[in-house]
Amino acid sequence: MTFVPALRAEWIKIRTLRSLVGGLAAVLVATTAFSALAGLDDSAGADFDPLFSVFFGVSFGQIAAITFGAQAVSAEFQGGALRVSLAAVPDRGRWFLAKAVAVAVPALVTGLLTGVVSAVVGTSVLGTRASGLSRAEELRGVVGCALYLALMALFAAGLAAVLRSGVATLSILVPFLLIVSFVVGGASGGVADFLPDRAGQAVLHATPDGGPGPWTGLAVTALWAGGALLAGAWSVRRRDA
Repeated sequence: MTFVPALRAEWIKIRTLRSLVGGLAAVLVATTAFSALAGLDDSAGADFDPLFSVFFGVSFGQIAAITFGAQAVSAEFQGGALRVSLAAVPDRGRWFLAKAVAVAVPALVTGLLTGVVSAVVGTSVLGTRASGLSRAEELRGVVGCALYLALMALFAAGLAAVLRSGVATLSILVPFLLIVSFVVGGASGGVADFLPDRAGQAVLHATPDGGPGPWTGLAVTALWAGGALLAGAWSVRRRDA
C-alpha cells in the first residue's frame, strides 16, 4: 500500500474512534474554559501578561492533546491491531509516518480553532485589560497555540510507540507537565526553559522571561517531538508486532 491510502486508512481510524474525537473536542473545551477563568481574575500585578492570560488554558488543553496523541498510537498495540495494520502496510516506516501525519493534521486544525476561540473569549473576558495587546501578538498567540498543541500530541505519539502503552505514556507526561516541570523550573535555573512544555509556551507570552524566544522555543519543542517520533519509528521497526 502506498502512502496516500495508508494515510487515508489511519485517518479513518482516528475519526471513527469516539475516544480520539472526544480528545480533540476536549482540547478546545478545556483550553477555552480555563482561559476564560483566568481572565476573570482581576488581581493581576505589575507583571501581568495579557497574552498569556488569554491563552492560559493551553496549560490544561495540552493534557487533552497528549491524551489524543498517546491513544492514537497505543490503540495499535491492543488486540493485535498492529499486526493487521502492518499486513496492509508492510513498510513499517511508511505506516508510522502515515500515523504521525494522521495525528498531526487534526491536532493542528483543532489547535488553530482553539487558538481563535481562546483569543476571542480571552480578550472579551479581559476587556480593557487586553487593550495593550497588538494584532500581531494575538496572531502569534493563535498560531503558536496551534503549533504547540500539535507538537505535544506528536511528542506523546512518539513516546507511546516506544512504551506501547497509553497508560504508561500518560503516567509519565501528565505528572511531568503539571508538577515536575514547575518543580524543576524553580530549582534548575535556565535549564528548565528548554523542557518541551516551558520552551513551547514561550510563544504565548508577550515578553518571554528569559530562556528561548517565542519561535525558538517552539523549535525546541519540535526537537523534542522529533526525537520522540524517531525513537518511536525505531521501536516499531525493531520490535515484534
